[in-house]
Amino acid sequence: MMVAIIGSGFAGLGMAIRLQAEGIDDYVILERGTDVGGTWRDNTYPGAACDIPSHLYSLSFAPKRDWTRVYSPQPEIWQYLRELVERFDLRDRIRFGADVVRCEWNEGDHLWHLTTADGTTLTADVVVNGIGFLRDPGIPSFPGQEEFAGPQLHTCRWDHEVDLTGKRVAVIGTGASAIQVVPAIADQVASLTVFQRTAPWVVPSRDRAYSQWERALYRRLPGLARANRTLTYLQKEVRYPLVFARHQLPVRIAERYVRTWLAQQVADPELRAAVTPDFGLGCKRVVISSDWYPTLQRDDVTLETTDIDRFTPSGVVLADGRQIDLDVVVYGTGFRANKPLGTMDVIGRDGTSLAQYWGPRPTAHLGVSVPGFPNMFTLLGPNTGLGHNSVVVMVETEIEYVMQALRILRDEPELAALDVTQQAHDDFVDEIDRRHRGQAWAAGCHSWYLNDEGDNFAVWPGSTVEYRRRLRRFDRKNYRHIRADRPDRALLGSQTA
Repeated sequence: MMVAIIGSGFAGLGMAIRLQAEGIDDYVILERGTDVGGTWRDNTYPGAACDIPSHLYSLSFAPKRDWTRVYSPQPEIWQYLRELVERFDLRDRIRFGADVVRCEWNEGDHLWHLTTADGTTLTADVVVNGIGFLRDPGIPSFPGQEEFAGPQLHTCRWDHEVDLTGKRVAVIGTGASAIQVVPAIADQVASLTVFQRTAPWVVPSRDRAYSQWERALYRRLPGLARANRTLTYLQKEVRYPLVFARHQLPVRIAERYVRTWLAQQVADPELRAAVTPDFGLGCKRVVISSDWYPTLQRDDVTLETTDIDRFTPSGVVLADGRQIDLDVVVYGTGFRANKPLGTMDVIGRDGTSLAQYWGPRPTAHLGVSVPGFPNMFTLLGPNTGLGHNSVVVMVETEIEYVMQALRILRDEPELAALDVTQQAHDDFVDEIDRRHRGQAWAAGCHSWYLNDEGDNFAVWPGSTVEYRRRLRRFDRKNYRHIRADRPDRALLGSQTA
């Protein structure tokens, strides 16, 4: 059984490690870049770091015990992922520069036929899509954008050849990446203008460096590191009912705490009003920073809440007619999360295009399987993102779910493929939509969790405890069984002998 894994971030590498542990050696990792790491390879902007504690942001079956900080910076996470390649001897299984542009299910041989950008082709029994949602930059469009004479950078495509020293810099956006990059570059630039559409909820960071003796204890006492991970997981998990259930007393208490902290941080009433969110806590991604508000109060930093009307060669013109002269523009505007396939064309049964099937709203049964695309499993797929805990927990849960499917395919040679039923998929999507209506992110704000129609395609509406329980056993009754010995590829229900 040949397994093709697309992507070499947490999901792709984790899948490969579990395949090896299971004794499934016939697999390949297809990576479009020149190194592993996914999001943590691409996002090298100044200040890039994780907002989940380090010991929880690593694979439980491949832990790292010598993290240097409570919240790890990007270089350390990227190095961890590269170390996994060496630790588990994955290097020879990775094809770098293999940008998959087409992935097509063949009705005749029950195989996936994959084509990369350089024309290379290969076949696989199973495809595991590990490319995730945070892959391709989302850059807003403005009139005259191409006329601007200076460099334009996106946080996930940072150009380290661009020297910001003494430059007049604009940062567009106030999401998670912008809130990290602004304090990191403030000392370097001549002036910094931050363009804000909506003020985010910001909570104080508890980041600090681990002492040498703490790191030594974690290295020498693996049980202590596991206990730290478990405790951190439980601390994060309890936030789900406290924050994301709308109109509950704990939410109001949490909001009051954050507003009080904000008032203590920002003395100027006009600036305080500008940075105070006008939507409920949890509606958009809550960001962590203890230096965001102090940075905004610097004399050389300006928070601008007026919309950009157009670009000029020398800067931007605002909606009220003011012109701001700039040397560099930085987009901290996130990703094209509702277009996770990018340029990859995925064709399933009967010539169905996955991009067309999804349209503006990606969906999948349990976030993993899409009807009409047999033996294709997505890790960190639709509605598996989190606002309260580590997505690595979700990745591991999905990997184990896929491993169960692979065992079925391996142990039942008459079975060529598993294809989730339309009914199971639709029932799951209906449930997700119903549950989202009672959650914090449905409170009326605009966020990357939602498409233009207001559908939440990104976030899991429950706890990770529930998600792990639901995926603990592969629900084969919700999958059609495609028999290998039928040339007409008859579809048999699981109850059929």
